[in-house]
Amino acid sequence: MAKKCVVCDKQVVTGNNVSHANNKTRTTNKPNLQNVKIVLKGKVTREWVCTRCLRSGKVKKAA
Repeated sequence: MAKKCVVCDKQVVTGNNVSHANNKTRTTNKPNLQNVKIVLKGKVTREWVCTRCLRSGKVKKAA
């Protein structure tokens, strides 16, 4: 399974770098995902969560 935040579904975004000469090269922007033990539906599981969801308190970390 691809790395994706289980809370907000943030994942890798692709696009192009475009030079002044209009040359295009592929680029990827990756979110800051951390593999964290969280409480999900009453169970403790290890899931990929982005740091913004961790910081804002959308996820409860397991002790």
